[in-house]
Amino acid sequence: MKEFIRLLKREFRLFIGNNTLRTVFFLAPVFYATLLGFVYKSGKVENIPVIVVDKDNTPLSGQLVEMLDDNRSIKVEKYLQEPSSIENEVIRKQAAAVVIIPSRFEADILQKKYPEVNAYINTGNVLTANFASKALQLTIGTFSAGVSIKGLQKMGMPAVRAATQYEPFKTNYITLFNTTSNYLIFMWPAMLAVVLQQVILLAMAVSFAAEFQRGSFVEEYRNMRRWAFPIMLIKVIPIWFFSILIVSVYYLMHILFRVPLPEGIWSFIWLTAFFVGSASFMGVFVSILIPDALKATQILMVIASPAFIISGFTWPLNAMPTFVQWMANIIPLTPFLQAFKILLIQKGDVVLTYPYIRHLGILILVYGFLGWLALKIKLRLIFKATTK
Repeated sequence: MKEFIRLLKREFRLFIGNNTLRTVFFLAPVFYATLLGFVYKSGKVENIPVIVVDKDNTPLSGQLVEMLDDNRSIKVEKYLQEPSSIENEVIRKQAAAVVIIPSRFEADILQKKYPEVNAYINTGNVLTANFASKALQLTIGTFSAGVSIKGLQKMGMPAVRAATQYEPFKTNYITLFNTTSNYLIFMWPAMLAVVLQQVILLAMAVSFAAEFQRGSFVEEYRNMRRWAFPIMLIKVIPIWFFSILIVSVYYLMHILFRVPLPEGIWSFIWLTAFFVGSASFMGVFVSILIPDALKATQILMVIASPAFIISGFTWPLNAMPTFVQWMANIIPLTPFLQAFKILLIQKGDVVLTYPYIRHLGILILVYGFLGWLALKIKLRLIFKATTK
């Protein structure tokens, strides 16, 4: 036990004394959390440029343009003539959409000829395209309904009946989860988890590999060469301890940026503990397997870099090929983000997170066992070589 405590203290000293690790593990999460928080602070994209070509230039078409301009999501750039190249004008103005109101728009409406308004959506950026499309559909749909109801009223139909004639049945669209479509709530916490996994893997990449490289492992761990799992604990306990500090900083930043906290704080603590444990044991396994610190870092970064993309957080896992799903499921970030989404965004029952917590538990056992087995073999080979 004395030897365990001595080596654990040494591990803390090595961690704190390593400038690179100290900078990456403490400053990187805070820096990225602050940077990304300010990037997504507004939560929603507003004043998206939209080109409106009003070929009619009549009171009725002007009313439609005015209604579009009143929508906070978009900012109207009005043209009276269609540009020679719509595509080039969209690029020049960085517009998310183009709305073309045809000539004789008002006259055709009054004569019941049903003119067509064309809306071209710039899907070069899917996010702004979705916001702009939603704003256009809402505004143009409201305008169209209003014009139809007014037409029926002019024919002598009461307003209540005119509304039912225009809309024979009513559809209510009720949003669930993140009802304001706030991008800060959706993206920012997930990116913090990505950063946390990255720094844990980076720290673990050099834990064993650096010791093997500089030859200090044999000297320091000679008396514990028969105890593979306690040696693993010596390496991961500092990571676990400092991860608590990082998560605490994240908690304070949730308050700073006014992001809601997950439902069931104790469940979130357990979920985070399982996530940190599985990520650190994964790092231990690779660090033991690859004796070169630089190569171990490179391999873990290659694994971690696409983790968010294939995690199923923004693109459903079931829409991915089977081999990609398999890759995603062996990375701790995947089950963590699925459970985290339930607790933070969907505010679901804690019971719904249990399959993902079990998934993380399995990853802890698998990576813990593989790390223990690899270290056991490594210890035997190293100390067998030194006794010759």
